[in-house]
Amino acid sequence: MELWLLLILLGLITYFIINRSVARITRTPVWLLWLVMMTPALVLGGWTLAKGEDVPLPTELMLALFVACPLLYWLLIQWGRRDANPPASQKTQTENQASVASRQVPAIAKEPTLRPITKQEETDLRNCFPWGVYYLQNVEYRPQAVLCRGKLRTNPEAAYQTVRDNVEAEFGDRFFLLFQESLSGKPFFALVPNPQTKTREDGIPKERQPVEGKALALGLMLITLFTTTVIGVRIAGFSAEQLTSDPATLLQGLPYALALMAILSIHEMGHYLAAMFYKMQTTLPYFIPSPFFLGALDLIPVFFLGTFGAFIQMRSPVPNRKALFDVGIAGPLAGLIVTIPLLIWGLAHSSVVPLSDASGLLNYESLDPRFSLLLTVLSKGALGSQLTSAMAIKLHPVAVAGYIGLVVTAFNLMPVGQLDGGHVVHAMLGQRIGAIIGQITRLLMLVLALLEPDLLLWAIILLFMPVADEPALNDVSELDNWRDLCGFLAMVVLVSIILPAPVTITRLLNL
Repeated sequence: MELWLLLILLGLITYFIINRSVARITRTPVWLLWLVMMTPALVLGGWTLAKGEDVPLPTELMLALFVACPLLYWLLIQWGRRDANPPASQKTQTENQASVASRQVPAIAKEPTLRPITKQEETDLRNCFPWGVYYLQNVEYRPQAVLCRGKLRTNPEAAYQTVRDNVEAEFGDRFFLLFQESLSGKPFFALVPNPQTKTREDGIPKERQPVEGKALALGLMLITLFTTTVIGVRIAGFSAEQLTSDPATLLQGLPYALALMAILSIHEMGHYLAAMFYKMQTTLPYFIPSPFFLGALDLIPVFFLGTFGAFIQMRSPVPNRKALFDVGIAGPLAGLIVTIPLLIWGLAHSSVVPLSDASGLLNYESLDPRFSLLLTVLSKGALGSQLTSAMAIKLHPVAVAGYIGLVVTAFNLMPVGQLDGGHVVHAMLGQRIGAIIGQITRLLMLVLALLEPDLLLWAIILLFMPVADEPALNDVSELDNWRDLCGFLAMVVLVSIILPAPVTITRLLNL
């Protein structure tokens, strides 16, 4: 039953990601792409049902699937790719770079069609580039952007600020001004249409979120509080029959629900407040409740959380890499500040049980903390001499919420695409290097999943995610040393969560 529920959940997530990421760029049916990428999971599930969990899938077959399916997935996308650009034979190298730059425009600026600028407006535009700041050499026109190429003569931040002020003085809010690096590493400016206006037709500023959006956020939060509370009842050891016969039993699920909701809320509020600091338009956090039938409560697997998490929706582009870094790291940092104390308290109120074959990283009744260095250290610190090499942990409901918070933090810190870690690495090292690191991370997770099968779901989800993060408006200016250090420490936290404790440490801790 748990296996089928996991496959259904994975299938839904996979379809959603494929539909959002590649449906617009290829004519290949989404269902076919979904089937190709679900093949490893379906084969593994079928093998487990036929042979049992004690007989592992042959390593050669698993490796073949993980190599062949992504390759076939990429070929199918290329085979059906929508060609919105002129034939390659008609493009020069500069035009190819412009095409890449046009595709890198933030999503908010991709839909409008650029209005042609007149000769006089082009002259005015050229005057926006002072010779001593950015020596403009040529202006190129593309369907979604006006590209201004030249030579940078001062530091990137000062150049962007000067040119942006001049463009705004000349054209108002007609354009977004992007500052990016071409494929050859040379910085260039791009003007793209700004679909936003200062006010809507009714005169209400766009920065103010509609009442309907706030009501939706509150409604989803209350529903998610209920679903997590019901799951908390199961985690606390009560059955569906006890819950239906005595509704007061629902109170037993509150420790788990409130702890988990606090972790998720503060994580998203970290993003929200950082975005507000940079005057970026964003929604309030939206929670995603996971529906279920109360009568099937006893059949719900242990990895069912009562929620699929929470998110905020950015409604304006990121101004620069510093803002991208701060908004990206604020969520995991804020969530971790709450997660660690809750996890330590929950572990201190947990009990130890004998280590068995059923112990693992998805079994809250018998959790083996040794798969994670950070969890090992925290568990030993909280339980002391009770936790030995022959013992596992039966988690208190608050410890379950803290443990989930640790997992959520680790997943969000993965340096892939538009995850928080992807934003952080992109801001630190640039978009191109960030994409390379994202690709390496996905491959390393596949290898790690072969050693720890419970991480297979992570590996598959990461495999579907685009490795390239969307650029900031000023995507050239680099971070200061302090932010680089914080980003490095964030990656250290990620490694300490996902990698097992070394033998030397387990021996030192008597584990």
